[in-house]
Amino acid sequence: MSKTNRKVVLVTGASSDIGQEIATLFAKNNYDVVIHYYKNINKALELQKNIHKSGGKSLVIQADISNTKDVIDMFYQINDTFGRIDVVVNNAGIALDNDIYDKTKEEFMRVLEVNLIGTFLVIKEATKYMKKGIIINISSTDGIDTYNPFSIDYSVSKAGINLLTKILTDRFPNLNFYTIAPNWVRTESVLGMSPIFLQEELKRIGQKKLIEPIKVAKEVYELTTSKIPSGSIIRIDE
Repeated sequence: MSKTNRKVVLVTGASSDIGQEIATLFAKNNYDVVIHYYKNINKALELQKNIHKSGGKSLVIQADISNTKDVIDMFYQINDTFGRIDVVVNNAGIALDNDIYDKTKEEFMRVLEVNLIGTFLVIKEATKYMKKGIIINISSTDGIDTYNPFSIDYSVSKAGINLLTKILTDRFPNLNFYTIAPNWVRTESVLGMSPIFLQEELKRIGQKKLIEPIKVAKEVYELTTSKIPSGSIIRIDE
């Protein structure tokens, strides 16, 4: 694949529900797309196939974003293929919800490693290649005020992402940093939860219905043409 004159977006966790919507929307708006995945190669390749059907270009890369070498290699591949990177969407993340007395140190650390440290490593490497551009971090209202006792590590990781956005806005004034913080989204993992627990959570935080992944994707894409100040946290309530 030769270097491109079109803008290039990296979407981490692009094989997930939200990631697929984000990647597809950017492709429809004439971006070349880097499809990052960790385990689900089938969904990543299906996404690539759909993007190519619509006339877009994409590159599929497997990486553990909590691994420094993987992240360095990922950006090397992006630069070698496209010669540029304009937008980074840090969407990859995990949750290992359970009670504090059941949660192990290893579980807690793994959530932090992927959600927070992974986001940090991707940003750190991206800034080496981006003279200007946009970095958008997908967080959660759990990192602000909707947290619950079963997702301590997840909530802490998302709060860290929110602060990371603020700090790096000052460190890299040539780039625009944003955080998108939705509450409960209609994803495969959420729909796989106990319906009783989910309904109780929605009622507890006053959420009337699940947010559709495409709504998150649209909020992300709109930031590419927005004049919202860098460092902003955009909350999505439903």
